Amino acid sequence: MTTEPDARLEQAARDNGYLRIAGVDEVGRGPLAGPVTAAAVVLDLAVVPKGLNDSKRLPKSRHGVLAAELHACAHVAVAHASVAEIDELNILRASHLAMLRAVAMLDPAPDFLLIDGHLLPKDLTCAAQAVIGGDGLSVSIAAASMV
Repeated sequence: MTTEPDARLEQAARDNGYLRIAGVDEVGRGPLAGPVTAAAVVLDLAVVPKGLNDSKRLPKSRHGVLAAELHACAHVAVAHASVAEIDELNILRASHLAMLRAVAMLDPAPDFLLIDGHLLPKDLTCAAQAVIGGDGLSVSIAAASMV
């Protein structure tokens, strides 16, 4: 049974007083070459595109459509860490660097992050929660996985 991500984690953060919640995800940790890319997305939970899900669960034909919808209705930032940075830091730390860069590009800044994975990047400037399998659980992380 496949389920769609929902806003429970975002609502829990709101219940704890956070107002601007960003979902964060990376892409590019698996390839053998090239930079690693991360996205950070702050959704308006009243305007979540229909069919939003973990990008790996959707047909490629939906990716461009959903990404365009997200750029139109959400605050989106995309950043990278270079091959040289991957070689210097290792792939995990480089993906965290790309995440930090994407979050830093959001204006206004988020006050809470939902980050896909089991580890949080060092040097975060706000509260955060690591969410294993987050792109299948949180609409904000799913949005980041799409862009």
